[in-house]
Amino acid sequence: MTERGNRGVNRVLAKLDSSIESGHFYEAHQMYRTLYFRYTAQKKYEECLNLLYEGALKLLDKQQHTSGADLSLLVIDTLEKRGQCEDLYSWINRLGILIKHISATTVERETLICRAIKWTGEISKNNLGHPAMHRKIAQTMWAEGNTEQARHHYLLSRDGLNCGHMLVKLSEQKGFDNELDLFICQVVLQQLSVLKDKDTALLTFETYTKYHPKIARTEPAFKLPLLNFTYFLLKTIDTGRSSMYKVLIELYRPSLLRDPSFFKYLNKIGMFFFGEAPPPSPPQSGMMGGLFGDLFTRLFQGFEEGDEEPSSVAQNNELD
Repeated sequence: MTERGNRGVNRVLAKLDSSIESGHFYEAHQMYRTLYFRYTAQKKYEECLNLLYEGALKLLDKQQHTSGADLSLLVIDTLEKRGQCEDLYSWINRLGILIKHISATTVERETLICRAIKWTGEISKNNLGHPAMHRKIAQTMWAEGNTEQARHHYLLSRDGLNCGHMLVKLSEQKGFDNELDLFICQVVLQQLSVLKDKDTALLTFETYTKYHPKIARTEPAFKLPLLNFTYFLLKTIDTGRSSMYKVLIELYRPSLLRDPSFFKYLNKIGMFFFGEAPPPSPPQSGMMGGLFGDLFTRLFQGFEEGDEEPSSVAQNNELD
């Protein structure tokens, strides 16, 4: 850019800052939009991105949430127009900051969240969105007390450690003692069926059971049946044996029926990890005792000797 051009840009930026400081927010917002169209037409994407990001933060700092959200959406527009993204993690972090600073009552924030997930997913070839973007959103939702959305985004973040700690706090705050196993079983089934990610599911389970004050252990025998089921399910996946999977389902079917949605997840888990879904028929009367002994024998064949310890869980139990 020529020296004359630099002087012109500096004058515009000075005018923008002056407008914001003097409370002329609408005027500043329109100037940012004008510069957006000018810069993108000239394919000056980096200059445009930096301008919009800083402008959005300045407006948000003045509690101009609708205008700040609009500029944040223009950031997404510019990232889409730019195409390549060698600085993906940098922009995930910046988008997370923008989302955090926009009021939860601002309608445009939900649009920004959806578009941020979509953009990061397209760049990373992940149709669920980049896990790091979900983690940023989850942190914001948790800080705001939106536990339902925090749980959703932590699940998609592939962050088993923080997902496990979040579930501990959620269980303590909103759950009953007889639901301790439901909390973790549902999330592990979702991680296995939706994400197809056994490692994250294992870390989530180990973190939850280790740090939940009413469980405080990572291996059987647990007092609640679905904790035992979840542990053995993760072990069974390691074997890849569909017969063992079917036996496990039949053994714990009465407990699994506490939440009918579990079987939807189990069908997907069966198809992905074992090549077939579990049988839908109810267990036959009188089978449980024999199956229980046979199941334990099979599960621990090959695990007792030469098996590694369960993956360690970091001691830091704070949600970042």
